[in-house]
Amino acid sequence: MSALMNTYGRLPLQFASGDGVWLTDDQGARYLDGISGIGVNALGHAHPAVTEAIQNQAGKLLHTSNLYGVAKQSALADKLCAASGMSNVFFSNSGAEANEAAIKLARLHGHKKGITTPNIIVMDAAFHGRTLATLTASGNRKIQAGFEPLVSGFVRAPFNDVDAIKTIAKQNKSVAAILVEPIQGEGGVNMPSQGYLTALREICDKHGWLLMLDEVQTGNGRTGKYFAYLHEGILPDVVLTAKGLGNGVPIGACLASGDAAELFQPGKHGSTFGGNPLVCAAALAVVDTIEAENLCEHVSVIGAKMREDFEQRIGKLGVVKSIRGQGLMIGIELREDCPELVQAAIARGALINVTAGHVVRLLPPLVINQEEAEQLTDIVCKIIEQKQESLTGAA
Repeated sequence: MSALMNTYGRLPLQFASGDGVWLTDDQGARYLDGISGIGVNALGHAHPAVTEAIQNQAGKLLHTSNLYGVAKQSALADKLCAASGMSNVFFSNSGAEANEAAIKLARLHGHKKGITTPNIIVMDAAFHGRTLATLTASGNRKIQAGFEPLVSGFVRAPFNDVDAIKTIAKQNKSVAAILVEPIQGEGGVNMPSQGYLTALREICDKHGWLLMLDEVQTGNGRTGKYFAYLHEGILPDVVLTAKGLGNGVPIGACLASGDAAELFQPGKHGSTFGGNPLVCAAALAVVDTIEAENLCEHVSVIGAKMREDFEQRIGKLGVVKSIRGQGLMIGIELREDCPELVQAAIARGALINVTAGHVVRLLPPLVINQEEAEQLTDIVCKIIEQKQESLTGAA
């Protein structure tokens, strides 16, 4: 019996190695990776640039703490600010920690405005992490159950509903910020209407709120821009990222601009491990590779072709409710729960994910080529066609 805590319902697979978009298990079987470690392995597995960066840095220096300057941390901050239009960065070890930093910034901002108990507007079906504050901010009762009392200071609104935000603004004078995902990942690859983020930006400007975007899953090229908000040409006050930034090395980042960039001062926030030389070396390799190989444009082209192929092949099946996404963040919503499709895909040599019970979620590595994308598309179509046949037969 394993000494590990029973926190994961693990699949009966264990991987020994990876190469690009492929993983090999401990029995020698190969699988096409359509989920990238839940959106983490942006450059795939064993990418030579990331491997070299980690090897070189591991032979020099792993950690000194943030009592001292970290050259690669400063270099990475400069790269991220150049890509995002933001002003400065705090480095953490995960997306949840990045979101925690944002929550603290919002509260500092609120107190600075004279609000005694600052509130943050968060969305239904959101997912921001599993710390007490971030699971409270998440719109998922299942992950909150048993951890009461939850953290106060959050006001919930429907996702993609600008009028609801305007109503809250009229009724609640203690709001200091909005925290929202540009596309909801865990919630089911939920896409907002075009102009949603622009409308939120305008509301925040009108009321002096911070607009804080959780780009833990959508950032680092996933949607075809380095950050998803760049599709709308706005500038948020705070941006959170992690996952694909380190390609498997744990790193998170809280980026800020304008007044939000001046809120943290020495002693207000910190992290022992955050932004150490090793993780920043790996992340620098990721950012440089995304830029050098023009992966954002590649992601746009490959993602659009995959969604088009899905629409043509399975879009009219009765079991399929909708096909949506942006770049290489794709959701296929079925009309029935479909957790069994994960095992069905494994049996055909692919790794996928089902989220929200009935949404097939695909987050393949950004480096996936056309042939590999067609293989993944074919496997997913076959298991959904099989699902349709089973339902038709049952009827």
